[in-house]
Amino acid sequence: MASAAAPRAGREESAVAGEQAEPRERVGTLWITLIALANLGLFMAYFGVLGVLLPNQVQAVAGQAHKVIAFGLVTGVGAVFAVIANPVAGALSDRTTGRFGRRRPWILGGALVGAGALLLLAAQDSIPGIAVAWCVAQVGLNAMQAGIVAGVPDRVPVAQRGVVSGWFGVPQVLGVVIAVALVSKVVTGNAGYVLLAATTVGLALPFVLVTRDAVVPRAQRPAFALRAFFRAFWLSPSRYPDFGWAWLTRFLIVLGNSMAVLYLLYFLRDKVRYGRLFPGQQAEDGLVILLLIYTVVVVITAVLGGIASDRTGRRRWLVALAGVVMAIPAVMLACWPIWPVAVASAAILGAGFGIYLSVDQALVTQVLPSAAGRAKDLGVISVASSGAQALAPALAAPLVAHLGGYRALYFCVATIVILGSVTVLRVRSVP
Repeated sequence: MASAAAPRAGREESAVAGEQAEPRERVGTLWITLIALANLGLFMAYFGVLGVLLPNQVQAVAGQAHKVIAFGLVTGVGAVFAVIANPVAGALSDRTTGRFGRRRPWILGGALVGAGALLLLAAQDSIPGIAVAWCVAQVGLNAMQAGIVAGVPDRVPVAQRGVVSGWFGVPQVLGVVIAVALVSKVVTGNAGYVLLAATTVGLALPFVLVTRDAVVPRAQRPAFALRAFFRAFWLSPSRYPDFGWAWLTRFLIVLGNSMAVLYLLYFLRDKVRYGRLFPGQQAEDGLVILLLIYTVVVVITAVLGGIASDRTGRRRWLVALAGVVMAIPAVMLACWPIWPVAVASAAILGAGFGIYLSVDQALVTQVLPSAAGRAKDLGVISVASSGAQALAPALAAPLVAHLGGYRALYFCVATIVILGSVTVLRVRSVP
């Protein structure tokens, strides 16, 4: 990464919606660092809540007997709001005018709304209250995400997107470990929500204050028509087949990954019996260990996978390989739900998901239908992620509670990610 390009992170740019060309100048270290920090704060909020705070809060309110169904309900309803919020915020950011640019107002505004909702969530003591607060948090955090994700195709040339997407994806996993460690060790209980609210805003501010994104003059903003606005969210798979197959691949891989990790804390607590295996420790301690292993491997493979995909130009086959690798630990956990296998599975899953993170994001940016609607189109892609997260608890909860337990869950995960490996091969415009 050329440090000489770093000052351009703050350069004012002008672009007319609908005529913005693909970027050609490489971004520098400063820009990559700041957007990665903003992404880190975002995913700390997501996974600190979903990994530890929310399941523990739900269990404390709903009780041991009803925690699985209650947690599935809360996360499922929240994901529905995410499905709507992300593409709508992305489309609105494409149309945003003013001297602060298109993306920055949504990044900062989303961070503030998400942080406020996390503070509200900390005060809830009923399942309906928890669900409402988490839905508001999802709206804010997804608006923030829509602005951040659009920054990559806005500023990064195609030849650099594998590497940048690798660094961009690392915080998604690093955020899991940092957040889980903070809310398990540094603070306890619902005070973790307060800490995550502060980090969400604090890590977004440097990117918002230092960088400047494309400015669309008000006179050049397209006329608004409500019907046309919502119609634009439908991108016909027959007209844009590669976009459709990339969407389906993202949906399947995220669905499998979400089903695998959604009940990981309960898996360690109820199936592996981590507390009995290691007296004096809790399942949260085991979760931190697994996430540390997972994260180290993800960081290595994400960066290497991004470099390999940029140098070879091959992205489809690397995504397909990632799905196959991710299926292996799912089968291992289904067959041998013991601690040593869980440790090995964390490393293998990290290898697969690290490759997927960097390469899939780069692939997706190459099949977007238009430059003018990048944030909206990436928001539609995000529906694949959010929709998968919404469906994950609906599929996982009955599997765990009534249809075969964790064995059935992880065999289902393996099947789903293998299907993702198949669908990505239908993308034709990207090698």
